[in-house]
Amino acid sequence: MAVVIDTHCHASPYWFEPVEILLDEMDRAGVDKAVLTQFFGVFDNSYLVESVRRFPGRFAVIAIVDHTQPDAPERVAELHEQGVDGLRFNCAWRADGDDPLALWRQCAELGVVASVMGTVEQYAAPEFESLIQALPNLTVVMEHLAGVGAYFGPGRADKDIPMDAYRQALALAKYPNVYMKIPGLGEFCPRPMPFRQPIPFENVPPLIELAVEAFGGARLMWGSDFPPVANREGYRNALRLPMDLIEYPDADAKTMVFGGTAANLWEFR
Repeated sequence: MAVVIDTHCHASPYWFEPVEILLDEMDRAGVDKAVLTQFFGVFDNSYLVESVRRFPGRFAVIAIVDHTQPDAPERVAELHEQGVDGLRFNCAWRADGDDPLALWRQCAELGVVASVMGTVEQYAAPEFESLIQALPNLTVVMEHLAGVGAYFGPGRADKDIPMDAYRQALALAKYPNVYMKIPGLGEFCPRPMPFRQPIPFENVPPLIELAVEAFGGARLMWGSDFPPVANREGYRNALRLPMDLIEYPDADAKTMVFGGTAANLWEFR
């Protein structure tokens, strides 16, 4: 059976849940490995790095550094030496000084993956495309279905899907260094009232299908958004529903989305 990898999990002893709770969810759902993704506002990545050491072969790390500090590129180099293969960004992050892309450029030089959060409009904006054009050697991963996940971006509750902006974001697939994370269906399908069983979502817009058409399986990867996913359909369903209900071109594409792409980008030490 193909390895299943979750590329978007949060863990902390002080917020959300500790890594042991994630491991239990993974084992119950049949998920083999996960990418521990730091949440914004936290610059101490030691818990995530230590989790990799405590559970060999199960985890990789996407860290965060304070992009406003002049020594941010040096912090990335230090984290990379500790085994961190990914750094989390916001679309709008730029540095002061002569090189606004200094932090992004450091990731490109080190081979560190840039996992990028933003609204769908930010991904669709010319400024984001210009960044991609400037750094063709930087691996860029657009999170949360290019901002359409979680009701179309952080802090928004608009249920009208911004399809024009989404299609513009999907057009970035023309750059071979750009990837995308797909979420569970609960990120872009509202909870039905009254509730439906066993499959709660009746009308699923073809957002994942459009992403598959644009990127192919080799540049898409599944991410649960643990543990906020517990407030939606839950961890196992966030895997089961996109795995079972979404049509993929072939078995190879499906295998890449649910593990193969992530295995190519991150080293699970």
